Amino acid sequence: MQKDVASENKEANSLYYHGEAKFSPIPMTVSSPVIKATDKGKIRANAVQSMMEHAQQQMDLLRKQAQLIMDQVAEIEQRMKLSEEIYAADLSFEPVVGQTYHLYERENGKKFVSIVGPTEWGRSKTDLVHLATVLLLADKSWSFVKNSEK
Repeated sequence: MQKDVASENKEANSLYYHGEAKFSPIPMTVSSPVIKATDKGKIRANAVQSMMEHAQQQMDLLRKQAQLIMDQVAEIEQRMKLSEEIYAADLSFEPVVGQTYHLYERENGKKFVSIVGPTEWGRSKTDLVHLATVLLLADKSWSFVKNSEK
């Protein structure tokens, strides 16, 4: 019987906190700060919402970067097409990098590149259609300065 009483006392003592009051997991006096149980569901929901917002921000940033890259690809493709068109046209001089030139089309459909701008011809060249004002880049590709309407 003594063992039963001793074991009961031990169990009863293990239910109570016996350390210093400042380290107690529960309020020990009336003036102790209130300890509220945490709502684990609320904490989890807030964490999930925060994670979702952060992931969405990262995905939006990556989408913008991907769109920028796709725009750059489209610009390079446009420069390649223009360069092919200019190098297929009549070019009776060696163009200088960084200079502006003009792409024209004659009535017979042949294209040529000229230094002379569309307003500099006067009345003598009325049979020309100005297609574009172009710039020769350092990599020998061409870029539109101004695209004319046919």
